[in-house]
Amino acid sequence: MELERYRYNSAVEAFRDEEYPMLQDSVYLDHAGSTLCSKSLMDAFAKEMTSVLYGNPHSGSSPSQHSSSRIDQVRIRLLDFFRADPEQYDLVFVANATAGVKLVVEGMRSLPEGYVLAYHQACHTSVVGAREEANESICLDDTGVQSWLGGKNPFKPKTCGPPATLFAYSAQSHMDGRRYPLSWTEQLKQCEAQSSSRTLVLLDAASLSATSQLDLSDPRFAADFVVTSLYKIFGFPDLGVLLVRRSAEPVFDRRRYFGGGTVDVVLCGDEQWHAPKSYSLHERLEDGTLPFHSIIAADMAISTHQRLFGSMDRISAHTAYLSRELCRGLHSLRHANGSPVCHIYSDIPDDAAPVEAGPVVCFNLRDSRGLWLGLGEFEKLAILRKMHVRTGGVCSPAALASALELQPWELKRNLSAGIRCGEDSGRFTNKPTGIIRASLGAMNTQSDVSRFLAFVQEFFVEETLRVPAQATPTLKSRFLDNASEMQVKSITVYPIKSCSGFTIPPGVCWEVRPEGLAWDREWCLVHRGSGQALSQKRYPLMALLQPLLLLNENVLRVRYRGSTPKGQPTQVDISLSNNPSDFDVGFRQTSSRVCGENISAQSYLSEEINNFFSESLGVPCMLARFPAGGRGASSRLSKARLQKHQKTEKPPSGQPSPFPGVPSPPESDSEQQVQPGKILLSNESPILMISASSVKMLNQAITESGAPAVEESAFRANVVIEAVPGQCSPPPYSEDSWRRIRIGSHGFKLLGACQRCQMVCVDQTTGERKQEPFVTLAKTRRLNGKVFFGTHMRHEQLDQSAGSVALRPMIQVGDVVVVDDQEEEEEDGVREQENAEGTTLNMD
Repeated sequence: MELERYRYNSAVEAFRDEEYPMLQDSVYLDHAGSTLCSKSLMDAFAKEMTSVLYGNPHSGSSPSQHSSSRIDQVRIRLLDFFRADPEQYDLVFVANATAGVKLVVEGMRSLPEGYVLAYHQACHTSVVGAREEANESICLDDTGVQSWLGGKNPFKPKTCGPPATLFAYSAQSHMDGRRYPLSWTEQLKQCEAQSSSRTLVLLDAASLSATSQLDLSDPRFAADFVVTSLYKIFGFPDLGVLLVRRSAEPVFDRRRYFGGGTVDVVLCGDEQWHAPKSYSLHERLEDGTLPFHSIIAADMAISTHQRLFGSMDRISAHTAYLSRELCRGLHSLRHANGSPVCHIYSDIPDDAAPVEAGPVVCFNLRDSRGLWLGLGEFEKLAILRKMHVRTGGVCSPAALASALELQPWELKRNLSAGIRCGEDSGRFTNKPTGIIRASLGAMNTQSDVSRFLAFVQEFFVEETLRVPAQATPTLKSRFLDNASEMQVKSITVYPIKSCSGFTIPPGVCWEVRPEGLAWDREWCLVHRGSGQALSQKRYPLMALLQPLLLLNENVLRVRYRGSTPKGQPTQVDISLSNNPSDFDVGFRQTSSRVCGENISAQSYLSEEINNFFSESLGVPCMLARFPAGGRGASSRLSKARLQKHQKTEKPPSGQPSPFPGVPSPPESDSEQQVQPGKILLSNESPILMISASSVKMLNQAITESGAPAVEESAFRANVVIEAVPGQCSPPPYSEDSWRRIRIGSHGFKLLGACQRCQMVCVDQTTGERKQEPFVTLAKTRRLNGKVFFGTHMRHEQLDQSAGSVALRPMIQVGDVVVVDDQEEEEEDGVREQENAEGTTLNMD
C-alpha cells in the first residue's frame, strides 16, 4: 500500500506542472484536479473544435447528425462510467447538479396530490430549495432518519389522498465529507410496501463522485434520482447530469413545460395541444438545443481523466490518505499554552478503521485564549500565500448551523448585521458564522498538505505564553518620560477612492472639513454592471491613476501612469464644481455599494471621462461623485472605534508598545463607543494617520525576513507624523495609546486603530501585488485575528467660541504635533480593567 501510494504521489508530481500550470506556486485545496482543467484536455478539445464541424443536433444536416451520434455515444459512455445499466437508468444532460434537482421538483409538483419532502440536514442548499414546492417538508438529522426507517412516519397524517414522498440526502456532505449509507434508500423501499403512498429518493452525489466511484450497479443502490456534476469530476466541461431509474420515469409524465426538441407536434391555433416525444425520457426533458460542444468535451474528459489517474478507486485511496494526514496535522497543532489551534468538525480518522468520510476537512481557528479567529483575516493571508480554500457557509445551511450551534435567532441577527452565507464581518467573536473547508482532489500531493500545515503554523500558532500586564502610568507621566517633539511629515489626499494620492506640497495650508481633509475621497469609480465601487484589492492598476488637484483652475486632472495603446488619452480633466449639468439628468442618483454599504452617488454623463477610466483599467466603469456633507439618506457615518489592544503601558526603552491586549466583548471592540461623524467614501473614518517610527519598526522586521522594505505610501494614510529633526522619535506604535493630539493649533480626536487588509500589499508605484507588508503585520500586529496599523481620527474643536467655529481649520507639512495629556475619567477606568485582565508581549 505504501509503495502504491508513493508511486501515485510521484506520478502526480511528475505531470502536474505540465498538465496543471495554474497550480504552480499554489496550494489548491478545493477538489484540486477535479475542478481544474488539465492542459491535455483543453488541447484535445481545441483540436477537435477546429478540425471537425458540428451542428445543431435538431437539424438533419451531416454536421448535425454527427453531433447527435456523438451525444448518444457520450451518454452511453457516462452511464458506463457510473456503472449504470442503460436498461435500468436514463441519463439526462443538465446545466449543473442544481438544474437536475429542479427537474425532479418539476416532476414531483406535477403529481395529482403533489408531494411531501424529507431532507437530511447535510443537504446542499440547492436540495433544500425543493421544500418550497412541497406540500410539507421536514429536515431530519441521523436520529430522525433512523426513526423513519424504524417505522415512525415523520409527516402528519393526511385526510385527503396521500401525496408522494420524496426523500433527499447527500451521499457525501459538502461541508465535512461525512458519507451517508446508500442502504437508506433500500430500507425506505422496504417500508414503502407497508405504506399507501409511494416513496421516491433523490441522491445528491456531486461531492462523492468528485473523488470516489459512483457505482449504480451496487445492489444496495436503489435511489430513483441521482444528480452529479461533471466539472467536479473532470474539471471541464461545466455540465451536470441527472440519472433517472426507469421505474421512476412516470413522475415526469405530467410535467407541463416543454421546450424545443422535446415534442413531436404542437398545435397553437384554436386548439392548443402537443405530443411529447415518447421514445426516451431524456428526449422529453432536454429542452432546447443541447450544449453539444460541451457534451463532446465530456467524451474527451473521460479519456483524459482515465489516462491521467487510472481509476476512481486510485483517486479515492490517494485523497483519503492525504485528508487523514491533513486532519491529523491540524489536530496536532498547539499554542504555547497547550491549547488547540484548530477546532475540527470533520471526524478525526483512525488507521485501524475503514475510511468512512470523503477527503474533506472543515475547521475553525482559535487563539491561545480559546477565542475564535475571523475568517476574513484567514482569507487575506491565504490569498497572499496562494492557499486556495473555501470559507463561509459552503452551501450547507443545516449542517453548518448544527456544527456551529447557531440558533435561528442568531442566524437572523447575523443577517441583520450584514453577515450572509456564513461570511465573516468581524462583528461577533463569541461564535463563528462559517467554517474553513479544505477538500482534496486527484491532483493534490503530500507537499500540498505539508505547505498548508506550515502556513497555519506560521501565522496562527502562538509560540509564546501570555504574561500579566504591569500597572499603567498616566499618559502625562509616560510622555514626560519619553519626551519627543513631533511634526507633520506629509499630508496626502485621495480624491478618487482607491486611486493614487495627491501629496500636499510643503508650505500649502490644507483645509480640514468635518468629513475629513478637503477633496479626500469625494469621487469613486463604479462598475457599470454590478454597481460596486472599484477597489485596488480587485483592480490593483487603480494605483496608477494619479490625481492632480489644480485649485487655481478648478480642475481635478487624472493621469494614467500605465501603458496605453497609441492614440488613447493618458489624462482627463474633471471640474471641481458641482455643476448639475455634469451629472445624470435631474441629479438622478446612481445606486452603488462602498465597503458593504449602499450609497447614492451622482454619476457623470461625460463619455470622455467615463471612457478614460474604462479604457485605462480595462473595466467597464463610470465616475461618480459623493456629495460633500452627504445628501439625506446617502450620508455615511464613521465606523472607527477604540480597540481593546490600545493600551497605555509604558514600553521598555526603545521598544514598541505591547501588542495586542485582552479579548473584546462579543459585539464591540470597546466599551466606549465614539460618537460617529459623517464621512465621504473613506472606509471607516474622516482621517487616517500613521507614524514614521512605526513604519521604520515594521520595515526592520520585514527586511530581517529577507523582503525589501515598504514605502509609507503603501498604508495610504492622510497624515504621516515624524520626530522633529534632531529630536528623539516617539516609540513605535505609541499612537495605539493616544487619545487626542494637536496639530498646530487644532485638536483631533483619535477614534481607534485601523484594521488592515491585503490592499497594503499593492505597490503604489507599479500596481503590482506583493506579500509584504501584510505578512509581517499579521505576525506582529494581529489581535483576535484582526491586523492593525495606524489610527483613525477626526477634527475636534478645541475652542467652542462662535468666532473660532467660523474659522476653517487648516494644517500643513511641518506643523508641530503634540499629544494631549488630558483624558476622560471613564477611559482611566477602562484602562485599569484592561490591565487587570492581562496583555500579550509577543506574538512571534
